[in-house]
Amino acid sequence: MQDINLKITDRNGETHEVVAPTDMSMNLMEVIRSYELAEEGTIGVCGGMAMCASCQVYVVGGAEKLQEMGEEEDAMLSEAFHVENNSRLGCQIHITSEIDGLEVIVAPYP
Repeated sequence: MQDINLKITDRNGETHEVVAPTDMSMNLMEVIRSYELAEEGTIGVCGGMAMCASCQVYVVGGAEKLQEMGEEEDAMLSEAFHVENNSRLGCQIHITSEIDGLEVIVAPYP
């Protein structure tokens, strides 16, 4: 088992340095929920199916470490609010050793 370090800035502007396990098939949205970094009911509304964009994050460090955006994620972001050039869906960012050091900001909830 290998844990990775992530830097997540919540919707209140507070930055949290968190540790996430790579052996539990988690995604970034689930990490944000498990650390309670977003108000209950405002993240992962669709259950991580790339259908609501409530887990949208802005990648501010380590974007080159991420896998390329898939068609479903791209389609959802094209309809979402508060989208920036560095927007990604947290549910589509899988926790792997490759993303160690990733830095994100949780996007505002619509």
